Amino acid sequence: MRSETRAIVCALRSHGEHGAIVRLMTPQQGLVAAYVRGARGRRMRPVLIAGNVVEAQLSARTETQLPQATVELVHSRGPLLSEPLPAAAIEWATVLTATALPEGQPYPPLYQALEGLLDAVEAAPSASGWGAALVRYELLLLAELGFGLDLDQCAVSGSNDNLVAVSPRSGRAVSAAEAEPHVGKLLHLPPFVREGGHASWQEIGQGLDLTGHFLMRDVLTDRMRPIAEARGRLVDRLRRAGGLA
Repeated sequence: MRSETRAIVCALRSHGEHGAIVRLMTPQQGLVAAYVRGARGRRMRPVLIAGNVVEAQLSARTETQLPQATVELVHSRGPLLSEPLPAAAIEWATVLTATALPEGQPYPPLYQALEGLLDAVEAAPSASGWGAALVRYELLLLAELGFGLDLDQCAVSGSNDNLVAVSPRSGRAVSAAEAEPHVGKLLHLPPFVREGGHASWQEIGQGLDLTGHFLMRDVLTDRMRPIAEARGRLVDRLRRAGGLA
């Protein structure tokens, strides 16, 4: 088996004296794990930074064998690691991808969304410019894994007007009229989640509370739970940046 693909570096785990198993998010093959010789050497360390875009050549004798990879840097996001908020966002997005997705299953929409999110983190002068993209990425990941939220109509009335909340149990939207008697028990549904467009700091925080609830309940269970610390660091920094702490 031989293939060549563009990929986003998502995670790296030391293996042997100098090598590492690298998890790459690819457009057509999904998440791929491959052994990279010399991954911890001086030349390869800057290449295999999470969030970097690489060109990977994968080869294996059989389909069940862990492939070996040679990688060449296409685009580095290393300079962002000196900035706390962008670094935390890249860390979380890539570790979530590497941990939550099964290997070898294609998720083209997720690859495109991850690429778009990382581009936004790199380009936006403030986290308010990419916070909404992070929420949308988490919503898409939930949907691709079979835990999508039903935000098209009210769970009680069936109306699609003035949807302002989400049931933490069913993941279904609730209209303002039906939500009023249950204030404090429902999750906020910020407008940008359904309508797109700009999001305020408060709305970004509400969106992260929404996705965080279902990620922790349905995806980051048991052995995956420790990676939630990366998300906690990111959310804390975002709240401080937006004056919401």
